[in-house]
Amino acid sequence: MPTDKSLPNHIHTLIIGAGQAGLAMSEHLGKRSVPHLILERHRIAERWRSERWDSLVANGPAWHDRFPGKTFADIDPDSFAAKDKVVAYFEDFAREISAPIRCGVEANAAQRKEDGSGFRVETSAGVIEATNLVAATGPFQRPLMPAVVPPEAGVTQFHSNAYRNPGQLPAGAVLVVGAGSSGGQIADELLRAGRRVYLSIGPHDRPPRAYRGKDFCWWLGALGLWDATARAPGMEHVTISVSGAHGGQTVDFRRFAARGMTLLGRAGAFKDGALQFAPDLARNIAQGDANYLSVLDAADAYVAEKGLDLPAEPDARRMEPDPACVTQPILSLDLREAGITSIIWATGFALDFSWLNAGSYDAKGTPLHQRGVSEVPGLYFLGLSWLSRRASAFIWGVWHDADYLAAHIAARR
Repeated sequence: MPTDKSLPNHIHTLIIGAGQAGLAMSEHLGKRSVPHLILERHRIAERWRSERWDSLVANGPAWHDRFPGKTFADIDPDSFAAKDKVVAYFEDFAREISAPIRCGVEANAAQRKEDGSGFRVETSAGVIEATNLVAATGPFQRPLMPAVVPPEAGVTQFHSNAYRNPGQLPAGAVLVVGAGSSGGQIADELLRAGRRVYLSIGPHDRPPRAYRGKDFCWWLGALGLWDATARAPGMEHVTISVSGAHGGQTVDFRRFAARGMTLLGRAGAFKDGALQFAPDLARNIAQGDANYLSVLDAADAYVAEKGLDLPAEPDARRMEPDPACVTQPILSLDLREAGITSIIWATGFALDFSWLNAGSYDAKGTPLHQRGVSEVPGLYFLGLSWLSRRASAFIWGVWHDADYLAAHIAARR
């Protein structure tokens, strides 16, 4: 990739970010002969490189987690690509489309020009003006780490984006807060490494990894759920616990407990050396089960309606009994007595458009747009969760959103 950081004075369309969103945008603009440039503050697909744990694999199979025109090389389509394979995939893709990228250049501030003709962007390599600006920085911008347990508690704490492997943690038990895909996989890895693990579980969706011979991603497509335009009311911030690790397995918290993990409800306040937990663990587990069973019900109905020859899987509905930590939940945990020396906060991310002084945002910092098209002429957003539909933040989904925005940009010419 280009290492020259020099910038032109002006470019027709400037893309901020060289992850999956920025590269998809570049492909579609290139097909339409729209002059453009991508600025990337670090390297292509940097979050896959340095902001995730060592053993991370994609949460969707290789046949699905990709752009439509490029497959993964030397990977079984039904397997789950390791993070280094994902990085190589994006690097290869960038070369194949001759993406004009300047790596190591950070966008520090951007604003609309006074005459309304475009944008002025201050970067670490100088100022560049652009007629159109695409913010393709993704949904995982600022780690959210609650300031609950004070430093004087003497416990090592960090966000899941700083976790690499069990060896980086001090000896002792580990508390993982958050049971989405990251929290569940990290807790499982630590348990496999012989650690004593506590896992704090909030509301979540818990889909099957596969059912009746088809991966969950396939079922989302067959049932039309990838095209859903909004989450059900009250479910906007519910995490999804799914994993491609170890060949792809359904996340089952009861089985975690049977292997020795202690499950807890949502983390609350810290007082006198003890962390408090809400009495909601059984309810959260039950709601996850309901989500799981709803997918099986919808899949069975689809098979019957279409007359598909997919083998029945009655064992998929069998649930393990609730462990003692669910029936007799721990509501207060003294960290020292439990031997907990580390806390990993798998508590998600917030958007951060503090560098972008253009457009409108809601109280949580989410930009206001229609399918990525801002109210400000020439300003676009790409790669955000639910930008146009459920698929938007995924590799396959962002490619289609980029096509729509590139057509919009080309029409402005």
